[in-house]
Amino acid sequence: MNIAILGGTGKEGAGLAVRWAKLGHSIIIGSRDPERARTKAAELRDVAHAIPIVGHSNKEAAELGELVVIALPASGLANTLPEVREACNGKAVVSTVVPLTFGGPRLFTPPPIGSSGEEVAALLPEARVVAAFHHIAAHELADAEHPIDCDLLICGQDAAAKATVTELGRSMGLRVLDVGALSNAGPLEGITAVLATINRRHKLKNSGIKITGI
Repeated sequence: MNIAILGGTGKEGAGLAVRWAKLGHSIIIGSRDPERARTKAAELRDVAHAIPIVGHSNKEAAELGELVVIALPASGLANTLPEVREACNGKAVVSTVVPLTFGGPRLFTPPPIGSSGEEVAALLPEARVVAAFHHIAAHELADAEHPIDCDLLICGQDAAAKATVTELGRSMGLRVLDVGALSNAGPLEGITAVLATINRRHKLKNSGIKITGI
């Protein structure tokens, strides 16, 4: 599958790129700066020992991807997504975005619409948005030879898009749990703030979450 990762130069996007490239997917790294994307793609090719990782502008990446992953900072959604709106029409789009504000009175700072996942859906109204991969630490993703010890919780409106994301998660060795409609993206994103606090308090980098009783 051709997977475009907008914001793929960041730690989370780069970690997903390496994991999926090792599984045989073709990865298109997107960035506001195409040259930065190409440089990052070359770096990730060396890390993954995989050829099919290339870099483009965010718009070009979205056009080339069969599935589009949004790994942008929450503050950049409104500026970046309108230019890729048409390219995302009809496609499964995965929002990994978590609206965190470090150094302020509140760590978790969701937008008025309720969550970054819902903001992505509002900005890309013809896309089939799934919120996922919030709780997997970039540190965990970066070590592609290391199994990831947590569950993958996903939510969204479109069953086929969720099935695609479920398969991607399972191929990474994750247990995938569908937690319902995209309106549940807010609680999912908020868990990341809790995990970030646990990491900081216990001097960790990779706390995760598992659901018991299933």
